[in-house]
Amino acid sequence: MRLLIVGSLSGQIGLATKIAMSRGAKVTYATDVEMAFAALRAGTGSDLVLCDIILDISALVRGLAAEHICTPVVACGVGTDARRAVEAIRAGAKEYLPLPPDPELIAAVFAAVADESHQMIAEDEAMTAVISLADQVAPSDASILLTGESGSGKEVVARYVHKKSNRADKPFISVNCAAIPENLLESELFGHEKGAFTGAVARRVGKFEEANTGTLLLDEISEMDARLQAKLLRAIQEREIDRVGGTRPVKVDIRIIATSNRDLAEAVKKGTFREDLLYRLNVVNLRIPPLRERPKDILALARFFARKYADANGVAFRPVAPATERVLIQHPWPGNVRELENTLHRAVLLANGNEIGPEAIRLPDGKVVGSASFAAGTTDLPAPVRNAVESAAAVTRGLVGRTVADVERDLILETLDHCLGNRTHAANILGISIRTLRNKLREYSQAGVPIPSPGEQRAAG
Repeated sequence: MRLLIVGSLSGQIGLATKIAMSRGAKVTYATDVEMAFAALRAGTGSDLVLCDIILDISALVRGLAAEHICTPVVACGVGTDARRAVEAIRAGAKEYLPLPPDPELIAAVFAAVADESHQMIAEDEAMTAVISLADQVAPSDASILLTGESGSGKEVVARYVHKKSNRADKPFISVNCAAIPENLLESELFGHEKGAFTGAVARRVGKFEEANTGTLLLDEISEMDARLQAKLLRAIQEREIDRVGGTRPVKVDIRIIATSNRDLAEAVKKGTFREDLLYRLNVVNLRIPPLRERPKDILALARFFARKYADANGVAFRPVAPATERVLIQHPWPGNVRELENTLHRAVLLANGNEIGPEAIRLPDGKVVGSASFAAGTTDLPAPVRNAVESAAAVTRGLVGRTVADVERDLILETLDHCLGNRTHAANILGISIRTLRNKLREYSQAGVPIPSPGEQRAAG
């Protein structure tokens, strides 16, 4: 792990540094938030930032988000100052670590924050076949294209390949090409020199340089515009990049992994994706099957999430009931693993009794999961659950006679309401890219449909 410690090295935080290094962490140090940003801009990569609670953690978290540096922050402080700890968490810190440090606690916090989203769980033959192929190609430097529906686990597989590769102890850097505006993505990938454009107040090392000797994941590569695709192709071919505003090329040694939830061959035919770039990226293709095609994984993941969120929320662990497993197997899971995880998190909080029953498996709007997809097979469920399922099925039948465009519009806007206008969250739930969502909202707005702003919902009625 690469650890950036921000704050005074005197006293307890210095001891925390020594413990982290003894646990194998590669530690760099900054005395304040500004120095921390300077180090990150210069290419000092970090998997985790440990920040002294006396510093402005809110400014640190906001700055990381503004510069698209996806690094979690853990706050630390002497004693048990509950007020400051709460303020740090509210400011965006993932955890609060009390000092003086306990070695086992430091190890547990680092592991939980750094690896919580990247565990590989696969029991179904459809997925174990993918993992077997990943094991076979991981030691090479060949570019890999991971394809599959949104939420199916492409990034988890990418990290798995990296850990199995000869670059496992080197950086793994991920860039979401759909989440970064087009005019900033070039600078994000290739870096920029001071003064290269308005707002470029200092030199910034891009993700290519940050990933040097390691692996670079280009997530949702299909969202990249054609002009930038050409520059990316040159970088992959020549293994060198040009910073925005730079005067000389910079050599890089990286392994490229790209992901897409779209058919890139079809995008090539439409002229929205370069054929030569596809050839460069698609040396090896790993198709991640959707969750509905790997039922054994549905059950394995459900059990894992039930345990994970019981521990995370401090509630008693309840196993998933057999009747609930039948419900989970029969649901199509359009949002795949991401949808299943959110559903089990809700179920852990909603469940009563000694098991997680079917009545706790609900969609974000409160409807019981399943409706039409398995309403015919619910006769063996308890009466209250069966009634809930049949009611949900009736709602589904109410869609008959409406156009697909109308249903899609209502679904998008209701999801946006549910997320209080948060575009990124809504896009994740809907299983579409942020760019697609923005295009849809622009279309609705031009048609006179009110669109909720961030932090808002549409007026009722």
